[in-house]
Amino acid sequence: MTSLNKLKIDDLLKISAEAGKLIMAIYKQPFDVEEKEDKTPLTLADKASNGFITEALKKLTPDIPIISEEMKQVDYEVRKDWKYLWMVDPLDGTKEFIKKNGEFTVNISLISENESILGVVHIPATNESYFAKKNEGAFKVTNTEKVKINKSGDYRLKENIKVVASRSHKDNKLNSFLEDLQHEGKNIEIMSKGSSLKFCMIAEGSADVYPRFGPTMEWDTAAAQIIAEEAGCKVLDISNGERLSYNKEDLLNPGFIVY
Repeated sequence: MTSLNKLKIDDLLKISAEAGKLIMAIYKQPFDVEEKEDKTPLTLADKASNGFITEALKKLTPDIPIISEEMKQVDYEVRKDWKYLWMVDPLDGTKEFIKKNGEFTVNISLISENESILGVVHIPATNESYFAKKNEGAFKVTNTEKVKINKSGDYRLKENIKVVASRSHKDNKLNSFLEDLQHEGKNIEIMSKGSSLKFCMIAEGSADVYPRFGPTMEWDTAAAQIIAEEAGCKVLDISNGERLSYNKEDLLNPGFIVY
């Protein structure tokens, strides 16, 4: 079995950055958009990034299986016994990629015992990355520096609250959440972002809370969850207050809140 102590975050940062370069090469050209069975969009960038990341991870850790959005999923009866697995979204925010607004990411996470213990979120458009390893803090890496990040405090104790919401998915439950805050006398500022960047905004303290009621999949959140948690945030199932867990029988996440 691969020694996790030998698993370097720098290797994952390089893999995600190289995938980001493939994505950006396609981003700058005209490209076709397909529709998957679930009616979500698919581009050549999703495929190219997925192919590169999965091959790179197989070389890095040949004995750790991979779950990726763009791969056929392994039956739960098989994967429930996996001690470790990679959870990959090769292009999170395909709708934002198609809109060409730069708000898309590459997400790579290591899962153990149903929790994310290592994660990288790379932003191809800016060549920036966020990363975290369990019990070692969360960091942001730019071309010039690496800085530790921390959340800004508990939104429930603030008068002025920055709420980050999906750019492409809004719903009535979110409106009710915002109305409840306003009834408490809070001043609300809505900040829209695509992909797992919403988690990263909470983690670095540039926003206060991210409520998500619409559907997401485990690969959308796994890498960003460990980054948020290592920055001091909570990532909780809205229905029961428990942490989001991974490699479930159904890979669909429940509604959740990050703060």
